[in-house]
Amino acid sequence: MVFSSIIFIFYFVPVFLLGYYVSGWRAGALLTGSAVFYVWGEGAYVFLLLGLIGLNYAGSRWLDATAGRRGRLTILAGLAAADFAVLGFFKYSEFLAHNLNQLLPNAPLPEVHQALPLGISFFTFQLVSYAVDVHRGSVKVERDLTRFAAYILMFPHLIAGPIVRYADIRDEMHGDRRKTAHLGLGMQYFIVGLCQKVLIANTVAPLADHAFAADLMRLDATTAWVGVWAYTLQIYFDFCGYSNMAIGLAFLLGFTFPKNFDYPYVAQSITDFWRRWHMSLSSWFRDYVYIPLGGNRGGQWRTVRNLLIVFFLTGLWHGAAWRFIVWGLFHGGFLMLERFGLGRALEAAPRPLRHLYAVLVVMVGWVFFRADSLPQALHYLATMAQPGQFLPPDPGLSLLLNAQSMAALAAGSLLAAPLLPALMERLRTPRAEPPRPDLPARLETRSVHALPIPLLAAGFVLSIAILVGSSLNPFLYFRF
Repeated sequence: MVFSSIIFIFYFVPVFLLGYYVSGWRAGALLTGSAVFYVWGEGAYVFLLLGLIGLNYAGSRWLDATAGRRGRLTILAGLAAADFAVLGFFKYSEFLAHNLNQLLPNAPLPEVHQALPLGISFFTFQLVSYAVDVHRGSVKVERDLTRFAAYILMFPHLIAGPIVRYADIRDEMHGDRRKTAHLGLGMQYFIVGLCQKVLIANTVAPLADHAFAADLMRLDATTAWVGVWAYTLQIYFDFCGYSNMAIGLAFLLGFTFPKNFDYPYVAQSITDFWRRWHMSLSSWFRDYVYIPLGGNRGGQWRTVRNLLIVFFLTGLWHGAAWRFIVWGLFHGGFLMLERFGLGRALEAAPRPLRHLYAVLVVMVGWVFFRADSLPQALHYLATMAQPGQFLPPDPGLSLLLNAQSMAALAAGSLLAAPLLPALMERLRTPRAEPPRPDLPARLETRSVHALPIPLLAAGFVLSIAILVGSSLNPFLYFRF
């Protein structure tokens, strides 16, 4: 049951919100509704998630009650090991067995094919960050099991983030959410996200699917470039749209989720890109991996080591395949180059050239991310690099390049830049709330311009009309 579905928008959300606001036990209502949402898609895996919740709840309380540093570290290590063991079994055991079998063909390991629990990468990181924050003392341990379970199971962020830390919403979890809900802001965020997902991501998806499914021997540069252009827009508007819908749903429930995207395609470098792309994941790796490893302290080689570890893990987090690992190390390599010389050269370059550099690097990286295998990615990139392969679009691509898909490509390319906020600012459109100087930039989701109601209504109606008339409604991050 994805957010951009008729059953979720017109059945689940109205019934849930009615029960949520009528019920006197709102943590219980949130937990019950979220469990129903998860069971709808995963069935028995909800018991796995409930088991992890119980383990981390009890373990974190034990951690909080333990005085000795050594004992606290032992408990923390045990909790993290248990959480990552579950993630490793479901997500990486088959990949590990397959690669070991390639190295040791005489001692084959069984390659168990199991379904991946929805959202396992996201809720595992939230469980680990909670335990670490309790150990550090940056968040008070939650003594109410229902509240803790509701935080982990909360359906807006459960499947695809953003990765919400308990420290960010603990006060709201304990407050009266009837008085803190931002209903208008929540509906705006949800509709904007729905439009991003349906009107742009879903519309350009067939172009990317066609290009990456093409016979490699017949693939031409025109089809390859159109395909990666379409995928560059698809993955951004798909994931950003889903994140905005999650933020909007959180506002309807009285919670403030962190910002997850900040126009990453206007970045002037790969370093800048990762400050803007999937911000909740980037900050998680920074705070729980990069800085504990030493960050940029200890000399250049340790900095290089730490960067490569972080981006190896970033790639592996996205999927159990070498192409994801290569994608992560590809980005990590450019961050390393920018840190040790390329960054200074970029600062001296004209702004359009810096932007072109960043976009090209990101688009090349997306080929590794989207391709079905590493050899396919390399062949795809080789085709893109051959000027002689720029031919008229093949018949299949020509059929897909209709007025609707071309309008989505143009609109997506324009709206990937902050043109709409700039227009709203120029028109002096009021903001939902003034910026708060005391709030970290990653949490500032309330200070946005209030979009005109007719524009939101038109976008909502058009999105629903397309959903009703189309069977295509993919969501890329379900597989992560």
